[in-house]
Amino acid sequence: FRLVNRLRPEHLADLIYQYGEERFSRRIARRIAMVRENEPIHLAKDFARVVASAVPRQTPPPRIHPATRTFQALRIAVNEELKSLRLALERIPHRLAPGGRLAVISFHSLEDRLVKEAFRNRQQWIPLTRTPVTASEGELAVNSRSRSAKLRVAEKAGPVESDRTAVV
Repeated sequence: FRLVNRLRPEHLADLIYQYGEERFSRRIARRIAMVRENEPIHLAKDFARVVASAVPRQTPPPRIHPATRTFQALRIAVNEELKSLRLALERIPHRLAPGGRLAVISFHSLEDRLVKEAFRNRQQWIPLTRTPVTASEGELAVNSRSRSAKLRVAEKAGPVESDRTAVV
C-alpha cells in the first residue's frame, strides 16, 4: 500500500484512470487522499471500502465491485504488466519460426488492445482471428471467470515448408 499512501492525488487519479479505465478516478483519488490524512491505509478491505464510498451507487447494482478497476490499476502499475506484455510482443517474433503461431489470452481491454495492435500493425504477423475468441455460453456456465478472457492468434509471416491450413 506504499503507492496508495504516498502518491499525490493527481498521480493516483491518472494511474487509476489509465490502468483501471475508471471514470470516477478523480473522486476516488481525492477520497483516498482525504482518508489517508488521518491514518495510512493498510488493509485491502479498508481500501475497498474507501474506493466504494467514492463511487456513486448505481441502479441496478453493477456486476463487479466498485473497487475492482482501482485494484486492477494498482496491480498493473506495481507489476508493470503492460510493459512486460509489450516487451514479449516485441521479442517473440524473433524467437518464432516462420509459420509458427502465437496465441495470447488477455483479460482486460488494455492487454487486448496491445495484442490486437501488435498482430494487425506489424508485418511479421498474419492474424488468424479477425475478432477475439471469447467464452461460449457453456464455458461461462461452468467457469464464470472466463467472461473477460479474449483469445487472439497470429502466425509469423515468412516461407513455410509444409502446406498447413488451419484457421481459428
